[in-house]
Amino acid sequence: MSSFDLVVIGAGPGGYPAAIRAAQLGKRVAIVEQEAFGGTCLNWGCIPTKTLIASGDLYHRATHAAALGVNAAGVTFDYARMVARKNEIVSRLAKGVQMLLQANGVTLISGRARFVDAHHLAVQAADGSVQHLESANVIIATGSVSAMPGFLPNHPRVLDSRSFLDRTALPASLVILGGGIIGCEFACLAAQLGVRVTVVEMLEDIVMALDPDVRRLLKRRMGLLGITVLTGAPLTGIAADDTQVTGRYKDQAVSGDLLLAAVGRQPNTIGLDLARAGIACDERGQIPVDAAGRTCVASIFAVGDVIAGSTQLAHAATAQGVAAAAQIAGLDTPRETVIPACIFTTPEIGAVGLNETQAKAEGRTVKVGIFPFTALGKALAAGETDGFVKWIADAATDCLLGAVAIGAHATELIAEAALAVRSGTTAAELGRAIHAHPTFSEAWMEAAHTIHGTCLHLPPRKR
Repeated sequence: MSSFDLVVIGAGPGGYPAAIRAAQLGKRVAIVEQEAFGGTCLNWGCIPTKTLIASGDLYHRATHAAALGVNAAGVTFDYARMVARKNEIVSRLAKGVQMLLQANGVTLISGRARFVDAHHLAVQAADGSVQHLESANVIIATGSVSAMPGFLPNHPRVLDSRSFLDRTALPASLVILGGGIIGCEFACLAAQLGVRVTVVEMLEDIVMALDPDVRRLLKRRMGLLGITVLTGAPLTGIAADDTQVTGRYKDQAVSGDLLLAAVGRQPNTIGLDLARAGIACDERGQIPVDAAGRTCVASIFAVGDVIAGSTQLAHAATAQGVAAAAQIAGLDTPRETVIPACIFTTPEIGAVGLNETQAKAEGRTVKVGIFPFTALGKALAAGETDGFVKWIADAATDCLLGAVAIGAHATELIAEAALAVRSGTTAAELGRAIHAHPTFSEAWMEAAHTIHGTCLHLPPRKR
């Protein structure tokens, strides 16, 4: 039996950084992965989708370049080559993860882990052999899997996101069940490449975590891509045959060559035998943890999508994993709570902290500062004027509570806002910080000034 200071179960964005950090702190570490190093994010989530989105966005911009004086008539795309490039990037990064783990002295073990008790694990390899491990501490970082509702037909034309990414050809038409982040990202990717897309969301609107003004702009831009968005009722009577998938939205027939289920993700805890370790999941199948990531068993931590209250973001899992590793090494390192979110739709969206709706729901009195890209010199120069940035500030203290950006480069712009919110910066302080001109980032400075009515590049508010 091999013995370790720490065994990490799962080599995704929560697990492998935890293993590396623990090794850096002098711990003897093993990491167990049943499938692919890098986890869902690297292999079937963040990286492959953003790689394909980059290709789709380039094609879309090329076909709409005439307004900028660029004639790209006749431009075409090769989706099979896009997928091959995606696979090449994923393979390179996955090998990089293994190399980093090995370089830090982490023992790599392939197989499916289950608890024997709180300090002992059994790992079954693909060939059926079983390896037994003993560890003073364990970090559970097994992530999540796509939720596939039981009412969906078990048919090759009904896919989850992972199966869709494995395809080397696009359908002519696609129905997406679910208008959350995943559904809308795939909708924009497919529509940019000419697929006729219908999104059905049973809630009253898509991406309900966003403020209404952000959702309105997103829906308008999705409409310009030719995406049909149907909200406020479920897709019923779903059936699949050799030619198409059909269903009904209210009294309207809906059909497509494929149906992509994007109704959320569920924690991947099946087969871990958590009860043997003394751990019970909540009603949603997630593992309750404290602020340090510790479960009800002091020597066992959990991070990422598998924990209760998870944001289901790769970078959040990484921060949690690193914090858990530090705790195991005796360092008091609480988890970060200011977590930016990025949505790779068309247009991009970045958000951090409280949005306007959330702040008001908490009973806070807030001031809001918005600066539109239509008034931004760099946005005009780049032909990217559809978007804005918005600050939410506490009316009494002027502290920045949250922010959102929608438009070109929003997923990059949100980093400045995250730092400002985390550090307790005020709108006045942010406004005084000189931002380079002409840039997209100076929109943050302008939006901060609008909170105090001192913005130079917008007309004054009507009194």
